[in-house]
Amino acid sequence: MRFKQSLTKQLLPGIIWAAVAAVPVLFVAIFFGWPVVSLIMRGLADPQTALEIALSSDTVKVLGQTLMQATAGTVVSVLAGIPVGYALYRVNFRGVTALRALITVPFVMPTVVVAVSFNSLYGESGALYWLGLDQSFTLLVMAFAFFNITVVARSVGTLWERLDTRPADAARMLGAGPVRVFLTITLPALRPAIAAASALVFLFCATSFGIVLILGGRRFANLETAIYRNTVQLLDLQTAAVLAILQTILVVLSLVVAQRIRSRSEQRQLVQKPAARLGRSNWLPVAVTILIMLLQAMPLFSLLWRSLHRDGRFTLQNYADLAVTHKTLNGSVLDAAFTSLKFAVIATLLTVVISAIAAIVASRRPTSPLLRRGLSLFDGLLMLPVGVSAVTLGSGLLLTMHRPFGIDIDLRTDTALIFIAQALVAMPIVMRILLPSLRAIDQRSKDAAAVLGASPLRVMLDIELPQLGRALGIALGFAFAAALGEFGASSFLVRPGATTLPVIISYLAAKPGSSEYGSALAAAVLLGAITAAVMLAAERIRPKQRGEW
Repeated sequence: MRFKQSLTKQLLPGIIWAAVAAVPVLFVAIFFGWPVVSLIMRGLADPQTALEIALSSDTVKVLGQTLMQATAGTVVSVLAGIPVGYALYRVNFRGVTALRALITVPFVMPTVVVAVSFNSLYGESGALYWLGLDQSFTLLVMAFAFFNITVVARSVGTLWERLDTRPADAARMLGAGPVRVFLTITLPALRPAIAAASALVFLFCATSFGIVLILGGRRFANLETAIYRNTVQLLDLQTAAVLAILQTILVVLSLVVAQRIRSRSEQRQLVQKPAARLGRSNWLPVAVTILIMLLQAMPLFSLLWRSLHRDGRFTLQNYADLAVTHKTLNGSVLDAAFTSLKFAVIATLLTVVISAIAAIVASRRPTSPLLRRGLSLFDGLLMLPVGVSAVTLGSGLLLTMHRPFGIDIDLRTDTALIFIAQALVAMPIVMRILLPSLRAIDQRSKDAAAVLGASPLRVMLDIELPQLGRALGIALGFAFAAALGEFGASSFLVRPGATTLPVIISYLAAKPGSSEYGSALAAAVLLGAITAAVMLAAERIRPKQRGEW
């Protein structure tokens, strides 16, 4: 009897942790793993046909355009992001904290907002239409850089501010000029961060959907827009599945490269060194940074300006039209805005709860090698949604959620799939935000509490959850912004009467007529303002630590 009680006491914590870990695992397996695997299996159902589709001229062209767009977007983002990273993280001047917060806004801005804002400036009737950039490859690359300069600046800048400057100081004392010091000492030290950021930027450019759909059209279609077109417009699910497989391979390769390079950057010698004061030697990167941020702001100001004008006259009619019911949409733009907010709130709560559970489990430090491998597998499994584009996820959900597991229901008509997809897109980001806070807890404090008689639940409530709360603000902000602006998966799942704001904006922007386009502009301003406000608030309450992204 005592043996059974002792055995139960030893096994019970493991059983409880396994049950807790099963919650996020089942969520990802049911709503991500099964749809994506089913989509891939459909693409490979007829290997001969799949191979013909993969080698067809249309597929090769789309794949080539995807790689070319992603490469060009990466190069421009890196060249612009490096001086921004230096100015914001190695130079100390008044307003640098505000600029660090503002540089985050473009990265979290919904893709449809950015696409419509670029179209308002460079498209027909735009102030810079005379440049001839409308529906051009150059405009796509500019829009990619708008988003991804932030990634490069913050990834490179946070490493740059912690680099040991003694080798560079010694080189300057020996007579080396600033350019030579940068090329021979600083740049090699920054190379891992630059390469890791480049891999991520390439990934973001290659999986861009809203930007290419609105600004590129059929002429510059990439894999994402081709998957959407074959699924929704042509109903060619096998071609869409083959394209999704190619996209997944491309994404996984980018993630593997980024992870391997990032591990090298952690081996660099780092120090805590105050930033230099603004002076003659560093005014140029600060000036370049301000110029780049002004260029980023131009499309957004154009969006706001044109939303307040119609037919050359100042008016608020575009905003008044947001309340007008559209028969084809079975509601108004404001209805879609409230629907989006509702879905975003539900998706945020779902994301944070599941991510917090996953982060608590993943932050365990077991002594058993087998359990450590199991936790590593658990962590990797929950990061899988990063390796598949939102368009592929939406296509898979559309394919599999008719009578799932033989149950006589059609979830494709249920709005729950929308906020579930939004949660899956946001979950890996939120988990990466929460995990460092939990892993930073000194294990000795938890051991001491356990020795004093605290149960594992009490240790979690008194030590881990307060630490988790410090990162919760930024996690909530990112989750809400990601859910509110999600466009790729939602494009497949929305239904009349349950349409999200990004989908409405895309629909109206493509319609002829000044009233529809004006409504798209006003709706984009509304969506962008909400997203920016949420992220700026989250950035203000974020714990300030040097060296964090």
